[in-house]
Amino acid sequence: MRVRRVVSTRDGGRSGGVYSSFNLSTGVGDVPADVAANRRRLSSELGVPVVFLEQIHGNRVAVVDAVPEPGEPDRPGTDAAVTALPGVGLAVLAADCVPVLLADPRAGVVGAAHAGRVGAAAGVVPAVVKAMVALGADVHALEVLLGPAVCGACYEVPAAMRAQVDARLPGSAVRTRKGTPGLDIRAGLYHQLTELEVARIGADPRCTMEDRTLYSHRRDGRTGRLAAITWLDAG
Repeated sequence: MRVRRVVSTRDGGRSGGVYSSFNLSTGVGDVPADVAANRRRLSSELGVPVVFLEQIHGNRVAVVDAVPEPGEPDRPGTDAAVTALPGVGLAVLAADCVPVLLADPRAGVVGAAHAGRVGAAAGVVPAVVKAMVALGADVHALEVLLGPAVCGACYEVPAAMRAQVDARLPGSAVRTRKGTPGLDIRAGLYHQLTELEVARIGADPRCTMEDRTLYSHRRDGRTGRLAAITWLDAG
């Protein structure tokens, strides 16, 4: 079965001010009507209904087993979703955190996870892999895309925080380009996925802090959120 993956940018939407212009989050203070218009355009352009998540930096996974209604509320208290339904998009929002898109094309199962520093350390990615396997996916057949996120050269944190995260997410501890303690969450997730015996792992190399076509909370403070979406092609 064909798997589709899309990552949005800041361009092409209705939001104004600091959210300009294709903000897809309802939780950052943007005008609700503008976000709704942006989401409608996203769904129309993709040709599929899209499920959005509340995202609380946790590890709860939602199983999507019905086609969402237009304008359906975000799934509460959820940072990942899985489905075996063709033609239903799963979206995760980010503005420095790592959006993770997963698929087993042979089994016809896809998943999406929002993996920031807290959620990644809490095990949101192993949780979504487990949920996909429960739907019939084979971990050895999984294909994973780690989306654009703040890179290790830019993600400066206190030394104690780096040590705490690396203890839960080995491989994430780095030094920034300034020589200070840093985190590379994508590197930690790559290591975590290989430990789970996932072999097909790709990464979008863009850094959200460096690329101004993308949203970055660390760079801009109050801002919007991009979306990473995956779905099974119903055709």
